[in-house]
Amino acid sequence: MLSSASIRVSYNTAIQTSHPPSLIMKLILAVIQPTKLDSVMQALKRIGVTRFSVRDAMGFARQRGQLETYRGAEYQTNLLRKIEIEIAVNDDYVERTLECVQEAARSNTEGSIGDGKIMVLPMEQAVQISDAGRGPSAI
Repeated sequence: MLSSASIRVSYNTAIQTSHPPSLIMKLILAVIQPTKLDSVMQALKRIGVTRFSVRDAMGFARQRGQLETYRGAEYQTNLLRKIEIEIAVNDDYVERTLECVQEAARSNTEGSIGDGKIMVLPMEQAVQISDAGRGPSAI
């Protein structure tokens, strides 16, 4: 059985790559308000990011749920509906993609609690199923 220290060491070792910067890929996960999906999609298309996945998600964070009414009865909901967007990009597109999503997903110029989160993860490999293309060319 592995200890948490050995897991941490192996994880840190795994994300260190010897690839040149042009071959590094990232997976961007953006959790946004459902009402902002269209504006984020249009903004991504404007900067040339046209391949991404979208899914429904439920979240609980600083909003702490909300009071709902159903057939005259009020009840507290803890999980709020969100949208998760998965975007695989080459390293040179990371910053412009982050800025694009952040600007398009904000509810106002300063932003508000509940606007969402963006996470960036290292991506080891990508494979295009149709032609078996690998690496940055697959995304």
